[in-house]
Amino acid sequence: MAYKVFVDGQEGTTGLQINEYLAKRVDIEVLKIDADKRKDLGERRRLINASDVTFLCLPDEAAKESVRLVDNPNTCVIDASTAHRVNPSWTFGLPELAKDQRAKIRASKRIANPGCHATAFILALRPLVASGLLPADTQVAANSITGFSGGGKKMIEHYRSPQRIDAPRPYALGLTHKHLPEMQTYAGLSVAPIFQPIVGPFYKGLAVTAFLHPKQFARTATPADVQKILADYYAGEAFIRVAPTDLEANTEGGFFNVEANNDTNRVDLFVFGTAERMLVVARLDNLGKGASGAAVQSMNVHLGVDESLGLV
Repeated sequence: MAYKVFVDGQEGTTGLQINEYLAKRVDIEVLKIDADKRKDLGERRRLINASDVTFLCLPDEAAKESVRLVDNPNTCVIDASTAHRVNPSWTFGLPELAKDQRAKIRASKRIANPGCHATAFILALRPLVASGLLPADTQVAANSITGFSGGGKKMIEHYRSPQRIDAPRPYALGLTHKHLPEMQTYAGLSVAPIFQPIVGPFYKGLAVTAFLHPKQFARTATPADVQKILADYYAGEAFIRVAPTDLEANTEGGFFNVEANNDTNRVDLFVFGTAERMLVVARLDNLGKGASGAAVQSMNVHLGVDESLGLV
């Protein structure tokens, strides 16, 4: 049996990538909307309610509008916007979050896809909070460097134009990035992190770095101890690799490759530093595990098919 899937917002970066994943699947029938009807509420309503799964690849307000169109109780909505990520009526679409998260995704008809920065931050920090090593009231400082594809079509056009700026560009300097609520909530922190991202002059790839001082820990811990907490938490996870604490093996002459997980749904986690100061780094493809790949992974979990189907 083929599952019917509709991508509402199929012309955006995330929607296009989801369609690429789905095009390779024999178990999926993609419901297409005519280009001249993309803003036709009646046609969108029809396709949403005819689907087993609808992906929302839209701005927040448009995503909320699409949710109001759903009247088929069997239609599962996976929303890639920020509109519902900390809404308790929605399930957070990160299967590796906790042992019971897959069961929640399987049972839910409303799944909120995580943001790219948030995915990396949460996967890096949640095990440390859950283990009790990092107290929940710690204000963690972190930054992120990401490819320009995360900014959508306008930013992509800018970086591909002759007027582009070929230099890293820090942003969200007001420290109110839209991913902060989910980063705090799902990392298990009681205070929002200090988070400052950077757009790099490359298409895709992302690395979040959290800065940790042993004085923040509830007990004495070395980098090897932190690495073991992460490795134990994610043992058996197909898409998460926790690297050994080996600076030479994890860098290229001391330099870190942000793009190493491009075109995959994988996340690599690293612990760098000494007993006096540490970095925890999470690396992923901002269009893969940071967006479209994660959405497809949640769809697979919800439908009860092989979680890795169509993903690498």
